[in-house]
This record gives sequence, structure tokens and C-alpha cells, in this order.
Amino acid sequence: MNDIDILSLKLEHIDSVLVIDTLCFPTPWSRESFQKEIENNKFARYIVAKKGEVVIGYAGMWLILDEGHITNIAVHPEYRGIGAGKLLLEALIEICKIESINSITLEVRKSNIVAQSLYKKYGFVEEGIRKEYYGDNREDAIIMWKHSI
Repeated sequence: MNDIDILSLKLEHIDSVLVIDTLCFPTPWSRESFQKEIENNKFARYIVAKKGEVVIGYAGMWLILDEGHITNIAVHPEYRGIGAGKLLLEALIEICKIESINSITLEVRKSNIVAQSLYKKYGFVEEGIRKEYYGDNREDAIIMWKHSI
């Protein structure tokens, strides 16, 4: 994992992020959505994982009052299993510590056991369900929280 760098998401990374988003999510975000997040949303923090010159993953969250809300974490399928997701999550937690955020929350698909396992390793616990949260297939979302960062 020493050869994976975590950096702030910049406009130059958006093309790569769009590819990852399309590969990882049934309803990917638009270029405009990412641009607005990094240029206009003062509450947003977005990062990328790079292996050499290749963007292999990204993550983002919103910081509202003393809470962080993870909006997305995604790793290119060809680069899964090498620790990029772990590094992205650790970086989001570190940003929260630096910015005096007390708790972090997220929604994760009920079927995404790999992601749930990762979050649990970092102290996230299940605290609720959003019924039929995902528009593409009406799948439930599990609401997870990490308190006392």
C-alpha cells in the first residue's frame, strides 16, 4: 500500500473519477455534479487514491456542523483488494479529526457486504435502515455511524 497516494480531488482527476463511478454505481454522478462539489460546496471534501499516475479510487463527504456524511467511496474494479478503500476511509476519518468532526455517517446497500465489513472494522455500527433507498432497484440502505472520532 506504500505506493498508493491520497490527494485532494482536483478538476484534472474528474475524467478518471467518472470512469470509476460508472463502473461502480448503477446511477453514476455527472461531471457537473463532481465539479460543483469541488468548486462550490464549502461543506464537501473529496479525495482520490492514486497508484503512480493512475487514479484508482475516490471518496467524498460533507461536513455539516459536527457530523461528516460520507457521500461515496469507490475503487476501480481492477484495483480492488490492494487497500485503496481502506486508505480512502482512513483519510476521511483523519479529515474529520482535523476539522473537529465528532461523528461520521453513511448509507450502504444492504447487499454490499464487503463495504459493510470495511466500515465495521473502523468502528461503524448499524443504526437504521432506509427502506427502498436506492432508486435503481429499490434496495434498502443500512445507515451506519461512527461516533466519538
